Amino acid sequence: MKNKILVTGTAGFLGSHLSEKLASLGHEVIGVDNMIGGYQDNIPKNIKHLNIDCCNFDKINEIMKGVDIVYHCAATAHEGLSVFSPYEITKNNYLASVSIFSAAVQNKVKRIIFCSSMARYGAQKYPFLETMKPDPVDPYAISKVAAEKVLINLCELNKIEWVIAVPHNIIGPRQKYDDPFRNVVSIMINRMLQGKAPIIYGDGNQTRCFSYIDDCLSCLIPMMDQKNLNKEIINIGPDEEFVTINKVAELCSNITGSNLKPIYKKDRPREVKHAVCSADKSRNLLNYQTKTNLKEGIKKTFEYIKERGVRPFDYNINIEINNELTPDTWKNKEI
Repeated sequence: MKNKILVTGTAGFLGSHLSEKLASLGHEVIGVDNMIGGYQDNIPKNIKHLNIDCCNFDKINEIMKGVDIVYHCAATAHEGLSVFSPYEITKNNYLASVSIFSAAVQNKVKRIIFCSSMARYGAQKYPFLETMKPDPVDPYAISKVAAEKVLINLCELNKIEWVIAVPHNIIGPRQKYDDPFRNVVSIMINRMLQGKAPIIYGDGNQTRCFSYIDDCLSCLIPMMDQKNLNKEIINIGPDEEFVTINKVAELCSNITGSNLKPIYKKDRPREVKHAVCSADKSRNLLNYQTKTNLKEGIKKTFEYIKERGVRPFDYNINIEINNELTPDTWKNKEI
């Protein structure tokens, strides 16, 4: 069955890949983006795209007419920065999500798929399981959990299906690499290609898992209409490769040919030391498989950035709380 689908964040990394794939499968795709976190050339040619902010409820409500499925991918996914710019981050995550969900409910869509964040789990025992109660530790994570609660509340009341996807750290082509506040792999590669050493906060022994974009899409696509996924929260991403940020820097250095030693800075406030999820549920429900390992994912990200060309970092989000806790790299624009 072909659907009319609204995808938010279609100039961004995840939204552009997802909307392109959905359109290639024959669905009618409408995309929206406010263009603050993506690139114009990310927007797929095979979709209808509108430069609209998700917070603009009236316009979102208008274009929602006749939509069957909503994928809400748009976010200002700046977890570390949210401690110092809580208003901007919360507005673009919580309020934007409420706007999308409200318009979707008003127009009686069939299902809403919300891309949340594993930041929802906080600093609990890892690997994180979907059965864990969310325990967010920063404004970004709090905004994501609050949006989840509104989604479930509205959908349950109005009998609309919902699925919450919880991606790991996604990497790959089209990821914004000139943003100094997020996307550690892309930041490191962009710096290394400019002859600069990678910057690491703390001791670099933080553990993470990274998911290549295609592996993530393989789970998101069936969330559109697979019956047994209604009312499910599902982690998406590998749990075979727990890796430290030090190891990430080493891999990026080897792939780019850079041999500069990392520059270590003080810990960022509220940063969770170990943030990795279990993929058991996605394997059981979605037949999830890690087809692109971390090294290959970094290599493909490197090739994209090298071909597109290095860029200076764009400090386009204002720091709202500037004090002794704010990283010097951000205050002094050192990245």
